[in-house]
Amino acid sequence: MRRNTPIVLLSVGHACVDIYQGSVAALVPFFIAERSYSLAVASGIVLAASLLSSVAQPLFGLLTDRWAMPWLLPASTLLGGLGIALSGLSGSYPLTLVFVALSGIGVAAYHPESARVARIAGRGSHRAMGWFATGGTVGFALAPLMVAAVMSVGGLRWTPLLVLPALVGAALCLPVVRVLQERQAAAGSRTAPPAGSDDVASFVRLSVAVVFRSIAFIVLSTFISLYVRQRLGGGMAVGTAALFVLYLGSTVGSVLGGSLAARWDRVAVARWSYLVTAAAVAGVVWVPGPAVFLFLALTSAGLYVPFSLQVTLGQDYLPSRVGTASGITLGLTVSIGGLASPAIGALADTTSLQTALAPLVAMPLLSWLIFRTLPEPPVPGPRSGAAEEADEAVVRAAKPG
Repeated sequence: MRRNTPIVLLSVGHACVDIYQGSVAALVPFFIAERSYSLAVASGIVLAASLLSSVAQPLFGLLTDRWAMPWLLPASTLLGGLGIALSGLSGSYPLTLVFVALSGIGVAAYHPESARVARIAGRGSHRAMGWFATGGTVGFALAPLMVAAVMSVGGLRWTPLLVLPALVGAALCLPVVRVLQERQAAAGSRTAPPAGSDDVASFVRLSVAVVFRSIAFIVLSTFISLYVRQRLGGGMAVGTAALFVLYLGSTVGSVLGGSLAARWDRVAVARWSYLVTAAAVAGVVWVPGPAVFLFLALTSAGLYVPFSLQVTLGQDYLPSRVGTASGITLGLTVSIGGLASPAIGALADTTSLQTALAPLVAMPLLSWLIFRTLPEPPVPGPRSGAAEEADEAVVRAAKPG
């Protein structure tokens, strides 16, 4: 296995998992169309995926801080796919919530361990973590296209087809798992915390900033398809295009964030990104006509420039608890944005969707204010030559033949 192969495989595997995070929002218009759900009821499906995921991610983070569990990567990928695959088969709303929640648990189990593994595979590189995050955003971008394609075949009863990316993602994880298990056998199953002191206060402030970012992105993911259809007219294709632009812009933002962090410090990059994003969200809500697509792309790119940077910032603020930091910054605070969706849906039912989306303009501004108080943590030193040589020896030993 070549030096960069693990991070490439992890990035593609991340895309396969995050297809299921994106699929939840992409399925909402079809649940409304086929089952006549109100906006508030339909957004409860997003809440179901977010709620258990939000609770489970820190727990999985604590476990991965104590034990290396690379086997979680393929297992959780399969669980995430299975839940979405089953979600359209039953007309029962409670059963739909159970299946979507099952997918959320799979996503929750994946992210803390995968972020820890990606940091090892990328040797602490911001660019490598940026590519890993980009994999997830590619999955988000593909989700509405895959869901629309499957729904066009036969509606919700064809959701079992959506399990296919999980099968691919699990298969791609296996070579990386094998190499890491070789390393784990050589070093012992218990993960050793790296040297460094924790800055808990900064980590808490960072987490609050990511929550505000999450509310903006998840609420937009839930309602942007319906909103753009209302503003521009048209059918499902217009709404799917809006969701695709939202997710595609996030891919650009993830790549850009890693590149910018190689030149300037992460806190400054995130701070300026949030300030620009606030103006872009205002454009999405109030600028009329097709320009909404431009502002939508700017919004998603701006929200995702800080995404991978926040993961590495959290890991550097809590160097002794990297799994927990990853579970919170990459998982909990991302999923928790779904908790706001039912409230926004209820407000939209009683007023209008434009009025309900207006408070989202404040979310990146609040993140910007918090980032003004955050320090740039010291970057951990490079690994010793002996440690690098030991890892390379394990990789060579794991090669077939």
